Amino acid sequence: MRFNALVVALLVAATAQAQEIEKPDVHIAVGGKSALYYLPLVLTERLGYFKDERLTRLRISDFAGGTRSLEAVVGGSADVVAGAYEHTINMQSRRQNFQAFVLYGASPQISVAISSKLADKYKSPKDLKGLKVGVSAPGSSTNMVVNYVLAQGGLKPTDVAIIGVGQGASVIAAIEQGRVDVVSQTDPAVTMLEKDGKVRVIAETRTPEGTQKLFGGPMPAGSFYAPIEFIKKNPNTVQALANAMVRTLNWMQDATPQQILDTVPEEYLLGNKAMYLFAYNNVKTAYSKDGYFSEAGAKTTLKALASFNENIKPESINLAQTYTNEFVKKAHAKYGKKK
Repeated sequence: MRFNALVVALLVAATAQAQEIEKPDVHIAVGGKSALYYLPLVLTERLGYFKDERLTRLRISDFAGGTRSLEAVVGGSADVVAGAYEHTINMQSRRQNFQAFVLYGASPQISVAISSKLADKYKSPKDLKGLKVGVSAPGSSTNMVVNYVLAQGGLKPTDVAIIGVGQGASVIAAIEQGRVDVVSQTDPAVTMLEKDGKVRVIAETRTPEGTQKLFGGPMPAGSFYAPIEFIKKNPNTVQALANAMVRTLNWMQDATPQQILDTVPEEYLLGNKAMYLFAYNNVKTAYSKDGYFSEAGAKTTLKALASFNENIKPESINLAQTYTNEFVKKAHAKYGKKK
C-alpha cells in the first residue's frame, strides 16, 4: 500500500511539474487595445480567465498599432503579440519565425472609408491616388488592407500618403480636422464617423461576407502569436494563453450585448454606449467561434500579401509553420468543445 501511495504521489508531482507555468509574468503587446478588434483580449483580462490559468503576473502593454506591438516582441521587451496573423507570414519572409497559436478574429474588422467631402469623386480604388490615408500605424493590418484595396485599382502603396493616426478617438479627430482624406480603421471609430455622416465606407471586412467579397476567401485576423522559440521553450504558458482565449470565445457565444457592454472598460466606449453597441453588432460575426486556423485562410492571407508586397514570394513561404492548432485543440478538450 505504501509503495502504491508513493507511486501515486510521484505521478501527481510529475504531472504538476509538467504543467508548471514557465512564465506567469508573460508580457503581451497589443496595438490599440480599445478597438473592437481586440475585444476578446479585453474580455479575457476582465473576466479573470488569465489568472484562472495561473498567469498571475501577466502584463498587457498597448501600442499605437500592430507593427509597434510586433516591434516590442522583436526587441525583446514583450513575449507575445495580440495582433494580426498576417505578420507571421511577413516575418517569415524576413527570415524570422513567428507562429500564431490561437485565433480570435475570423475577419479583420477593418473598413476603408473616404471623407464625405470627397465621396462624390470616388468611383473606384484608382481614385485614391494622391490622398492621405490614416492607418493605426504604418505597416499594421490597417495598412495591409488599404494596400490591398489600392492594388485592386492598379495602384501601389506609394501612390498614397500613409499616416499613422492610432486608434479610437484619434481616428475621429484626424477626419474631423482634415488631417487625412481616407481611413483604414477598425470599429467603433469607423461606425461613429459613418453614422455622423463624416465618411463613406468603400470596403469592409467587418463580416465574413465582406471579407469574402474583398479578399476572395476567409482572412484570419486577430490572434496570439510569438517567436517559435518562445513557444517551444514555454509550452505550458502558451497553452494557458490558448485556454484562456478559447474560454472567452465560448463565453462570447452566449453573452448578450449588454453583458459585453458591462464588461468593457468605460473609457473604451468613447462616450457613446449606444453607438458602441451598434458597432459591436456590426462586427460580432467577425470573431472566431472556436480559435482554430484554417489552411484556406492562411492561403488567402499569403495571396493578399503577395499581391502588393514583392518581397513575399509564395513559393518560399512555409504556411504550415506560421500557425498551429495544437494548443486550441487541447483547450477545447479542457473546456468541453471539440472539433
